[in-house]
Amino acid sequence: DPPPQALDAAGIDAVVEAFAAAARRAARLGLELIEVHAAHGYLLHQFLSPLSNRRDDEYGGALENRMRLLLRVFDAVRAAVPAGIAVGVRISATDWVEGGWDVTQSIAVAKALEARGSDFIHVSSGGLDPRQQIPVGPGYQVPLASAIKAQVATPVIAVGLITEPRQAETILAEGHADAIGIARGILYDPRWPWHAAAELGAQVHAAPQYLRCQPHGLRELFQ
Repeated sequence: DPPPQALDAAGIDAVVEAFAAAARRAARLGLELIEVHAAHGYLLHQFLSPLSNRRDDEYGGALENRMRLLLRVFDAVRAAVPAGIAVGVRISATDWVEGGWDVTQSIAVAKALEARGSDFIHVSSGGLDPRQQIPVGPGYQVPLASAIKAQVATPVIAVGLITEPRQAETILAEGHADAIGIARGILYDPRWPWHAAAELGAQVHAAPQYLRCQPHGLRELFQ
């Protein structure tokens, strides 16, 4: 297969406009939150990481150059939608490869996004390079979120093998993150929030048709 061609200036401008156009469509459909995906080896992550970004123009080399496309995209998305719609960014805080994107650079990009009014930073990791060595385990990405949270006031979302309600609650209580992202856990258990509320002694709003499924002994669970 022929090697991929580097984006020229017109191509980069087209990418920025495509993100803005997608944001406008999302706003028109009534979505209340937009997350710019700059993680897991996708294009914006490829520009951030020195492992994949070999450019010698204003988008390559120094950190400020490698961040340039992401910041342009964020600015374009933010400008494309009403102020009441939250706009944030998901990043891979490290490539898990020596010489790659790391948490120090992630803190720098988080600060730059904070200065531009990002509503949140969603902290994941990896996905760029097959040489990655990921120490997978419960909450393995939480230290990355915690390191970024310590440096910015922007709300930080932690994610990654956070599967148990008390585990999630502890992460928040100890100040490692401001929110928890759960995806696969809810695919496995679509009523995860209900079960978490039951375990933690909280309440949930439930539609009337579900009131009869309230567990015996938990009569205060549903509002």
